Amino acid sequence: MRVWIDPNADVDEIKEQIKAINRELYERLLKIDPSDDFFKYMVKPLRSSIRVNTLKAEVDKVRENLENIITGEVPWCREGFFVNTDDFGRIPEHQLGIIFSQEASSMIPPVVMNPEPEMKVLDIAAAPGAKTTQIAQYMENEGCIVANDVKHSRINILISNLQKCGVLIAKVTDKDGRFFGRFGERFDAVLVDAPCSNMGMIRKNYKNIKLWRLRDCYGLSRLQKELLVAAYKAVKPGGVVVYSTCTLEPMENEEVVDYILRNTDAEIEDIGLPLRRTKPFLEFEGRKYVEEVKKCLRIHPQDNDTEGFFVAKLRKP
Repeated sequence: MRVWIDPNADVDEIKEQIKAINRELYERLLKIDPSDDFFKYMVKPLRSSIRVNTLKAEVDKVRENLENIITGEVPWCREGFFVNTDDFGRIPEHQLGIIFSQEASSMIPPVVMNPEPEMKVLDIAAAPGAKTTQIAQYMENEGCIVANDVKHSRINILISNLQKCGVLIAKVTDKDGRFFGRFGERFDAVLVDAPCSNMGMIRKNYKNIKLWRLRDCYGLSRLQKELLVAAYKAVKPGGVVVYSTCTLEPMENEEVVDYILRNTDAEIEDIGLPLRRTKPFLEFEGRKYVEEVKKCLRIHPQDNDTEGFFVAKLRKP
Protein backbone atom coordinates (compact mmCIF):
# COMPACT_ATOMS: atom_id res chain seq x y z
CA MET A 1 0.00 0.00 0.00
CA ARG A 2 1.62 3.22 -1.16
CA VAL A 3 0.30 6.52 0.17
CA TRP A 4 2.02 9.77 -0.69
CA ILE A 5 1.66 13.31 0.61
CA ASP A 6 3.89 16.22 -0.38
CA PRO A 7 5.37 17.47 2.92
CA ASN A 8 6.60 20.62 1.19
CA ALA A 9 3.13 21.70 0.12
CA ASP A 10 1.40 24.59 1.89
CA VAL A 11 -0.72 23.64 4.87
CA ASP A 12 -4.07 24.01 3.09
CA GLU A 13 -2.92 21.59 0.42
CA ILE A 14 -1.64 19.15 3.06
CA LYS A 15 -5.05 19.22 4.72
CA GLU A 16 -6.76 18.58 1.40
CA GLN A 17 -4.47 15.66 0.69
CA ILE A 18 -5.21 14.06 4.08
CA LYS A 19 -8.91 14.70 3.60
CA ALA A 20 -8.84 13.05 0.18
CA ILE A 21 -7.17 9.93 1.57
CA ASN A 22 -9.21 9.58 4.77
CA ARG A 23 -11.91 12.15 5.51
CA GLU A 24 -12.82 10.51 8.82
CA LEU A 25 -9.24 10.88 10.07
CA TYR A 26 -9.02 14.47 8.82
CA GLU A 27 -12.14 15.45 10.77
CA ARG A 28 -10.79 13.72 13.87
CA LEU A 29 -7.47 15.52 13.63
CA LEU A 30 -9.29 18.87 13.46
CA LYS A 31 -10.92 18.08 16.80
CA ILE A 32 -7.62 17.08 18.39
CA ASP A 33 -5.46 19.95 17.12
CA PRO A 34 -6.60 22.30 14.32
CA SER A 35 -3.36 24.29 14.22
CA ASP A 36 -1.37 24.70 11.02
CA ASP A 37 1.83 23.58 12.75
CA PHE A 38 0.15 20.34 13.78
CA PHE A 39 -0.80 19.44 10.22
CA LYS A 40 2.61 20.47 8.84
CA TYR A 41 4.47 18.30 11.33
CA MET A 42 2.08 15.38 10.96
CA VAL A 43 3.51 14.81 7.47
CA LYS A 44 7.03 16.17 7.91
CA PRO A 45 9.68 13.45 7.43
CA LEU A 46 10.67 11.99 10.79
CA ARG A 47 14.14 12.59 12.20
CA SER A 48 16.22 9.46 12.75
CA SER A 49 17.53 8.82 16.25
CA ILE A 50 19.55 6.24 18.12
CA ARG A 51 20.06 5.13 21.70
CA VAL A 52 23.47 4.04 22.98
CA ASN A 53 23.33 0.66 24.69
CA THR A 54 25.32 1.14 27.89
CA LEU A 55 25.41 -2.62 28.48
CA LYS A 56 28.03 -2.71 25.73
CA ALA A 57 29.68 0.70 25.58
CA GLU A 58 30.04 4.09 27.22
CA VAL A 59 27.93 6.93 25.86
CA ASP A 60 30.80 9.39 25.42
CA LYS A 61 32.94 6.86 23.56
CA VAL A 62 30.17 5.96 21.12
CA ARG A 63 29.36 9.61 20.59
CA GLU A 64 32.98 10.27 19.72
CA ASN A 65 33.03 7.37 17.25
CA LEU A 66 29.81 8.46 15.55
CA GLU A 67 30.37 12.21 15.55
CA ASN A 68 30.10 12.29 11.76
CA ILE A 69 26.43 11.26 11.84
CA ILE A 70 25.21 12.68 15.18
CA THR A 71 23.32 15.95 14.74
CA GLY A 72 22.08 16.56 18.27
CA GLU A 73 21.11 15.17 21.67
CA VAL A 74 17.71 13.86 22.71
CA PRO A 75 17.10 16.19 25.70
CA TRP A 76 15.07 13.72 27.76
CA CYS A 77 17.37 10.71 27.33
CA ARG A 78 21.09 10.91 28.09
CA GLU A 79 21.80 7.96 25.80
CA GLY A 80 19.72 9.30 22.91
CA PHE A 81 20.98 11.16 19.82
CA PHE A 82 19.53 12.44 16.57
CA VAL A 83 21.41 11.27 13.49
CA ASN A 84 21.49 12.22 9.82
CA THR A 85 21.12 8.69 8.44
CA ASP A 86 18.61 5.86 8.38
CA ASP A 87 21.00 3.41 6.71
CA PHE A 88 21.95 1.59 9.89
CA GLY A 89 23.03 -1.53 8.02
CA ARG A 90 26.35 0.15 7.29
CA ILE A 91 27.06 1.11 10.89
CA PRO A 92 29.06 -1.58 12.75
CA GLU A 93 27.85 -0.31 16.13
CA HIS A 94 24.29 -1.05 15.08
CA GLN A 95 25.11 -4.58 13.95
CA LEU A 96 26.91 -5.23 17.23
CA GLY A 97 24.07 -3.95 19.41
CA ILE A 98 26.08 -0.99 20.67
CA ILE A 99 23.43 1.38 19.36
CA PHE A 100 19.71 0.82 18.81
CA SER A 101 17.64 2.65 16.21
CA GLN A 102 14.77 4.10 18.25
CA GLU A 103 12.40 7.03 17.76
CA ALA A 104 13.15 9.77 20.27
CA SER A 105 9.71 9.94 21.92
CA SER A 106 9.78 6.15 22.29
CA MET A 107 12.66 6.56 24.73
CA ILE A 108 10.44 8.37 27.23
CA PRO A 109 8.57 5.48 28.94
CA PRO A 110 11.69 3.69 30.31
CA VAL A 111 13.09 7.05 31.45
CA VAL A 112 9.82 7.76 33.26
CA MET A 113 9.80 4.26 34.79
CA ASN A 114 13.36 4.78 36.09
CA PRO A 115 14.01 1.09 36.84
CA GLU A 116 16.88 0.05 39.09
CA PRO A 117 19.07 -3.07 39.38
CA GLU A 118 17.49 -6.12 41.06
CA MET A 119 13.94 -5.06 40.24
CA LYS A 120 11.32 -7.41 38.77
CA VAL A 121 9.84 -5.66 35.71
CA LEU A 122 7.06 -6.67 33.34
CA ASP A 123 6.98 -5.33 29.78
CA ILE A 124 3.48 -6.39 28.80
CA ALA A 125 3.74 -5.65 25.03
CA ALA A 126 7.47 -5.80 24.45
CA ALA A 127 8.15 -6.55 20.77
CA PRO A 128 10.28 -5.50 18.97
CA GLY A 129 12.20 -4.79 22.17
CA ALA A 130 13.41 -1.18 21.99
CA LYS A 131 12.00 -0.24 25.39
CA THR A 132 12.83 -3.65 26.89
CA THR A 133 16.51 -3.27 26.02
CA GLN A 134 16.46 0.29 27.36
CA ILE A 135 14.96 -0.92 30.66
CA ALA A 136 17.63 -3.64 30.86
CA GLN A 137 20.46 -1.15 30.49
CA TYR A 138 19.03 1.00 33.28
CA MET A 139 18.86 -2.15 35.42
CA GLU A 140 22.50 -2.88 34.52
CA ASN A 141 21.54 -6.47 33.63
CA GLU A 142 20.66 -7.21 37.26
CA GLY A 143 17.19 -8.39 38.23
CA CYS A 144 14.48 -9.84 35.99
CA ILE A 145 12.41 -8.59 33.07
CA VAL A 146 9.43 -10.55 31.78
CA ALA A 147 9.29 -9.48 28.12
CA ASN A 148 5.87 -10.46 26.80
CA ASP A 149 4.10 -10.08 23.48
CA VAL A 150 0.82 -11.58 22.37
CA LYS A 151 1.85 -11.91 18.72
CA HIS A 152 3.91 -15.05 18.28
CA SER A 153 5.15 -13.73 14.92
CA ARG A 154 6.93 -10.88 16.73
CA ILE A 155 8.68 -13.03 19.33
CA ASN A 156 11.65 -13.87 17.11
CA ILE A 157 12.55 -10.22 16.48
CA LEU A 158 12.14 -9.53 20.21
CA ILE A 159 14.53 -12.36 21.12
CA SER A 160 16.96 -11.29 18.39
CA ASN A 161 17.11 -7.72 19.69
CA LEU A 162 17.53 -8.86 23.29
CA GLN A 163 20.41 -11.11 22.29
CA LYS A 164 22.06 -8.50 20.07
CA CYS A 165 21.94 -5.93 22.87
CA GLY A 166 23.42 -8.35 25.42
CA VAL A 167 20.33 -8.49 27.64
CA LEU A 168 20.78 -11.40 30.06
CA ILE A 169 17.87 -10.86 32.46
CA ALA A 170 14.85 -11.16 30.15
CA LYS A 171 12.37 -14.03 30.20
CA VAL A 172 10.34 -13.98 26.97
CA THR A 173 6.67 -15.02 27.00
CA ASP A 174 3.91 -14.94 24.39
CA LYS A 175 0.74 -14.45 26.44
CA ASP A 176 -2.24 -12.18 26.10
CA GLY A 177 -1.15 -9.29 28.33
CA ARG A 178 -4.34 -9.54 30.35
CA PHE A 179 -3.09 -12.93 31.60
CA PHE A 180 -0.66 -11.20 33.98
CA GLY A 181 -3.49 -9.80 36.09
CA ARG A 182 -3.55 -13.12 37.93
CA PHE A 183 -0.02 -12.53 39.24
CA GLY A 184 -1.06 -10.19 42.03
CA GLU A 185 1.58 -7.75 43.27
CA ARG A 186 4.61 -9.62 41.83
CA PHE A 187 6.39 -6.85 39.94
CA ASP A 188 8.18 -3.68 41.02
CA ALA A 189 7.30 -1.94 37.74
CA VAL A 190 5.18 -2.63 34.67
CA LEU A 191 5.28 -1.04 31.22
CA VAL A 192 2.09 -1.03 29.17
CA ASP A 193 3.21 0.27 25.78
CA ALA A 194 -0.22 -0.49 24.45
CA PRO A 195 -1.35 -1.53 20.99
CA CYS A 196 -3.03 1.51 19.49
CA SER A 197 -4.38 3.14 16.33
CA ASN A 198 -0.94 4.64 15.45
CA MET A 199 -2.22 8.15 14.80
CA GLY A 200 1.04 9.55 16.12
CA MET A 201 3.07 7.53 13.60
CA ILE A 202 1.66 9.10 10.44
CA ARG A 203 4.86 11.00 9.71
CA LYS A 204 6.81 7.73 9.94
CA ASN A 205 4.59 5.99 7.40
CA TYR A 206 1.81 7.71 5.46
CA LYS A 207 -0.06 4.43 5.09
CA ASN A 208 -1.29 5.02 8.66
CA ILE A 209 -3.49 7.76 7.19
CA LYS A 210 -5.34 5.28 5.02
CA LEU A 211 -5.51 2.53 7.64
CA TRP A 212 -6.96 4.63 10.48
CA ARG A 213 -10.61 4.00 11.39
CA LEU A 214 -12.51 5.51 14.30
CA ARG A 215 -14.39 2.25 14.85
CA ASP A 216 -11.08 0.52 15.63
CA CYS A 217 -10.40 2.98 18.45
CA TYR A 218 -13.42 1.77 20.43
CA GLY A 219 -12.11 -1.79 20.56
CA LEU A 220 -8.56 -0.66 21.22
CA SER A 221 -9.73 1.53 24.08
CA ARG A 222 -11.43 -1.44 25.74
CA LEU A 223 -8.33 -3.59 25.31
CA GLN A 224 -6.06 -0.84 26.64
CA LYS A 225 -8.20 -0.48 29.78
CA GLU A 226 -8.07 -4.23 30.37
CA LEU A 227 -4.30 -4.33 29.88
CA LEU A 228 -3.80 -1.41 32.25
CA VAL A 229 -6.01 -3.01 34.91
CA ALA A 230 -4.03 -6.27 34.58
CA ALA A 231 -0.77 -4.35 34.91
CA TYR A 232 -2.05 -2.55 38.00
CA LYS A 233 -3.02 -5.84 39.63
CA ALA A 234 0.42 -7.25 38.86
CA VAL A 235 2.46 -4.40 40.39
CA LYS A 236 3.46 -4.33 44.07
CA PRO A 237 2.34 -1.58 46.49
CA GLY A 238 4.72 1.31 45.96
CA GLY A 239 5.40 0.12 42.42
CA VAL A 240 5.05 2.00 39.15
CA VAL A 241 2.95 1.34 36.06
CA VAL A 242 3.87 3.34 32.94
CA TYR A 243 1.20 3.56 30.25
CA SER A 244 2.16 4.78 26.78
CA THR A 245 0.83 4.91 23.23
CA CYS A 246 1.91 6.32 19.88
CA THR A 247 -1.55 7.73 19.18
CA LEU A 248 -3.15 11.12 19.82
CA GLU A 249 -6.70 9.75 20.13
CA PRO A 250 -8.19 10.78 23.54
CA MET A 251 -10.29 7.61 23.64
CA GLU A 252 -7.04 5.63 23.80
CA ASN A 253 -5.16 8.03 26.05
CA GLU A 254 -6.88 10.28 28.58
CA GLU A 255 -9.99 8.09 28.67
CA VAL A 256 -7.92 5.00 29.54
CA VAL A 257 -6.08 6.80 32.33
CA ASP A 258 -9.37 8.27 33.58
CA TYR A 259 -10.76 4.73 33.76
CA ILE A 260 -7.94 3.38 35.93
CA LEU A 261 -8.08 6.41 38.23
CA ARG A 262 -11.84 6.04 38.72
CA ASN A 263 -11.80 2.28 39.27
CA THR A 264 -8.68 1.69 41.38
CA ASP A 265 -6.70 3.49 44.07
CA ALA A 266 -3.99 4.36 41.54
CA GLU A 267 -2.20 7.66 41.94
CA ILE A 268 -0.84 9.57 38.97
CA GLU A 269 2.47 11.41 39.09
CA ASP A 270 3.80 14.43 37.21
CA ILE A 271 6.34 13.75 34.46
CA GLY A 272 9.09 16.32 34.77
CA LEU A 273 11.14 15.98 31.61
CA PRO A 274 12.84 18.75 29.58
CA LEU A 275 10.46 18.81 26.63
CA ARG A 276 7.55 20.74 25.18
CA ARG A 277 4.10 19.29 25.60
CA THR A 278 0.44 19.85 24.74
CA LYS A 279 -2.14 20.08 27.49
CA PRO A 280 -4.02 16.79 27.98
CA PHE A 281 -7.75 16.79 27.35
CA LEU A 282 -9.93 17.09 30.45
CA GLU A 283 -13.02 16.86 28.27
CA PHE A 284 -13.51 15.50 24.77
CA GLU A 285 -16.74 15.02 22.84
CA GLY A 286 -18.83 15.40 25.99
CA ARG A 287 -16.73 13.00 28.08
CA LYS A 288 -15.26 14.64 31.17
CA TYR A 289 -12.10 13.21 32.69
CA VAL A 290 -10.87 13.51 36.26
CA GLU A 291 -8.69 16.54 36.95
CA GLU A 292 -5.64 14.37 37.66
CA VAL A 293 -5.46 13.43 33.98
CA LYS A 294 -3.74 16.78 33.45
CA LYS A 295 -0.56 15.14 34.80
CA CYS A 296 -0.32 12.93 31.70
CA LEU A 297 2.27 13.72 29.06
CA ARG A 298 0.68 14.47 25.67
CA ILE A 299 3.17 15.20 22.88
CA HIS A 300 2.08 16.45 19.47
CA PRO A 301 4.55 16.21 16.55
CA GLN A 302 5.24 19.95 16.45
CA ASP A 303 6.12 20.10 20.16
CA ASN A 304 9.55 18.47 19.85
CA ASP A 305 9.71 17.45 16.16
CA THR A 306 8.99 13.80 17.02
CA GLU A 307 6.18 11.31 16.58
CA GLY A 308 2.98 11.98 18.46
CA PHE A 309 3.13 10.26 21.84
CA PHE A 310 1.32 9.87 25.16
CA VAL A 311 2.63 8.74 28.56
CA ALA A 312 1.18 8.40 32.05
CA LYS A 313 3.02 7.37 35.23
CA LEU A 314 0.88 5.60 37.81
CA ARG A 315 1.83 4.40 41.28
CA LYS A 316 0.11 1.87 43.54
CA PRO A 317 -0.07 3.23 47.11
